[in-house]
Amino acid sequence: MRRVLFVCVQNAGRSQMAQAYYERLGGEARSAGTKPAERVHPPVAEAMREHGFELVDRRPKALERADVDWAELVVTMGCGDECPVIRGKEYVDWNLDDPSEADPETVRRIRDEIERRVAEL
Repeated sequence: MRRVLFVCVQNAGRSQMAQAYYERLGGEARSAGTKPAERVHPPVAEAMREHGFELVDRRPKALERADVDWAELVVTMGCGDECPVIRGKEYVDWNLDDPSEADPETVRRIRDEIERRVAEL
């Protein structure tokens, strides 16, 4: 499996979920955000708890060049032009809704879509 960096805006939802699923599959993963939040969004933590993950203690972190250098694949989710592009890196953009203000059912739908996409990596 490749080393994968998952990047979204706040590193409090999509990228945290993707990292958790990828690690469960045995891969090395990191996640980061272009404008990190103070904590993982509670509805995201609750939705992931339903699948056996505990994200409440994870802290969102800022995207750093070292994370991109480390990764063999960078998966972006909604950060647009704020995500740095480095030559020689493979990038994939997942167009996913932001769960930060979503209702629980929408968060579950986003979670399930992330799980599916991670499994395809």
